[in-house]
Amino acid sequence: MLYKGEKEKAGLEQKFQALKDYLSGLGSAAVAFSGGVDSTLLLKVACDVLGDKVIAVTASSPVSPGWELEQASLLAEEMGVRHIVIKSSELDMEEFIRNDKNRCYYCKKQRFKGILDIAEQNGILHVIDGSNYDDLGDFRPGMEAAKELGVLSPLMEVMMTKADIRQLSKMFGLPTWDKPAYACLASRIPYGQSIDTRKLGMIEKAEELLLSRLGFKQVRVRHHGDTARIEVGSNERNKFFDTEIMDFVDRELKKIGFTYVALDLSGYRSGSMNETLRLKGEI
Repeated sequence: MLYKGEKEKAGLEQKFQALKDYLSGLGSAAVAFSGGVDSTLLLKVACDVLGDKVIAVTASSPVSPGWELEQASLLAEEMGVRHIVIKSSELDMEEFIRNDKNRCYYCKKQRFKGILDIAEQNGILHVIDGSNYDDLGDFRPGMEAAKELGVLSPLMEVMMTKADIRQLSKMFGLPTWDKPAYACLASRIPYGQSIDTRKLGMIEKAEELLLSRLGFKQVRVRHHGDTARIEVGSNERNKFFDTEIMDFVDRELKKIGFTYVALDLSGYRSGSMNETLRLKGEI
């Protein structure tokens, strides 16, 4: 195993070997599996190293779109790993519904407890997640919940960045290697505004429209009460120069329930809802 200073200087091959060594030392693992680029690579390498001593566990919840669960199930099937889906009940938690800046902490703590229970029932020694080294640079209270519960983050431990993970995923031929980053639907609702199934459903339908009907790659539809604020990848903003597309999006999102539809001129950026917290000096 590499020490911190060595890992910071390590190349991709060294980090990959360090990851395999780390996973080998666990003996068995339950992977918190979303089907995203990070957890897919982690599951792939864990399966290669630990074989049938690995299970994948995915949470089913209104805060995650249905297509994401379907994709995770297909990926797990292709890898030949046992996949367990658990029900996650964040919307039964007042701490989550009120949507303060620690929302992600409450959500992750509840989810990880569920995965830990599954691990124990199956004689699995450790729960691991796909947090990577770049995640240390963002406001992610869910990481504190993982730490408190003893959930391990192998990719972070060996200092693998998102770029490292994408490069390895491409080398392995994983279909997620260029998959855009995705986060739970609750992250589209401003802090302090309550979370409910109606809002989550509106967001899911709006994003599905932009992704599947219009072919956008990176999309967020932020729910500001009666207004939908659309963020798309910086290189995709010019699609809205087409008035037919603008009219179509405006019409369809109003059918979903929004009164106003707006395009964020800055384009997509991860964690844009945290900008208000930074302005207030809360993070």
